[in-house]
Amino acid sequence: MNRMVVLDVVGLTPRLLAHMPNLRALADRGFSAELGTVLPAVTCSAQSTFLTGVEPAGHGVVGNGWYFRDLGEVLLWRQHNALVGGDKLWDAARRHKPDYTVANICWWYAMGADVDWTVTPRPIYYADGRKEQDCYTWPPSLHDELTARFGPFPLFRYWGPTASIESTKWIIDAARHVFAAQRPDLTLVYVPHLDYDLQRYGPHGSEAVLAARELDRELAPLLADASAAGATVVALSEYGITPVDRPVDINRLLRREGLLSVHTQDGMEYLDPWTSRAFAVADHQVAHVYVRDPADRDTVAELIARLDGVDEVLDEVGKKSAGLDHERAGDLVAVADRRSWFTYYYWLDDRNAPDFARSVEIHRKPGYDPAELLYDHTDPLVRVRAAMTLARKKIGLRYQMRVVPLDPSRVRGSHGRLPDDPADGPVLVCDAGGAARERLAATEVKQLLLELALGEGNRG
Repeated sequence: MNRMVVLDVVGLTPRLLAHMPNLRALADRGFSAELGTVLPAVTCSAQSTFLTGVEPAGHGVVGNGWYFRDLGEVLLWRQHNALVGGDKLWDAARRHKPDYTVANICWWYAMGADVDWTVTPRPIYYADGRKEQDCYTWPPSLHDELTARFGPFPLFRYWGPTASIESTKWIIDAARHVFAAQRPDLTLVYVPHLDYDLQRYGPHGSEAVLAARELDRELAPLLADASAAGATVVALSEYGITPVDRPVDINRLLRREGLLSVHTQDGMEYLDPWTSRAFAVADHQVAHVYVRDPADRDTVAELIARLDGVDEVLDEVGKKSAGLDHERAGDLVAVADRRSWFTYYYWLDDRNAPDFARSVEIHRKPGYDPAELLYDHTDPLVRVRAAMTLARKKIGLRYQMRVVPLDPSRVRGSHGRLPDDPADGPVLVCDAGGAARERLAATEVKQLLLELALGEGNRG
């Protein structure tokens, strides 16, 4: 079987590929293809489809998070691979070669996956409330190898207002090390850099072009390693980021209509999913709406459909047509229009917002918050306060990093709905010309990768 490197280049589109000569060279040697995605077009759903060949209705990953009905909690960014149903790419490959080896470098749902080498972000949560950057690896010895060579995983450059190329560089360095030292048959590499400035500033400006060029330069050594080893390279994207200028407060609508409930502690309001008649788990441009009483569904659907910025509301028939009819999905699924996205906000007065709302807290917020990529522009001293808070942290004092704005209007890029223009949609490039095609569905990626691994069409 042939060695293969699969790069998940988040946010890569044909429009951005024009500014990335190293990735473009793959297509020059092989081919590029328009790549279909899934609804919702978000990381966890798309990656799970790539690796299983089925839609979210089949593998169960209906978003980056959902309402866990058996727990009564909204949970995003879980990490265990057992949440992903279906036959994985490596399961299929091992039916042809039982000792087929796989390295997963930061693709999602890495923990517990039946692969040979794993690297995934995993902070240290100390008992005193401190959070420190680190990663999880399998085998455990790989952790010390990587940190000795490249330093701790730069978690605070991976997400938040200081997210930058530094985290992507660390991931690429880790991938190169594992690729050379362990020689896996399949190396999966998650490359996040385009996610940052394209959401902060939009996908069509100078910042997006600079980010694309910067990422392309960092990828060059890994691409050279793969070429020297004779490995096939595939680079693909989960979604394209498109311009937005309208945040949609779906939960605030439900709150005002008396459908969403909160409870209050220490003056802070918290979503109460147990008693809410309806609430939404916002995930970029898609929101799963959970409705406790089926008799309320039509009323809730009509309310949401009239909300400015909503394109459509999927019921059971709509979810089935979209490949999203899974028990984890909302009873209704709202899809934003092309220039809008959903906030998770449920409080009606910022004075009652929970303390985590102003922090980077991806596991505590009951929905996705792209404002975490921005410093609070309403506080002219926000960077000074952040530096002082960091100083408290370094000397071992308790701290809270309150840097995230509660005004979402500065977010300029989003994704989640199906693309309107292929130039702004996902793309797949590959250096194996014999496998060339013009378009692939997301559900066809697994079969393509298996064929490439088996050597079918690896060279044109």
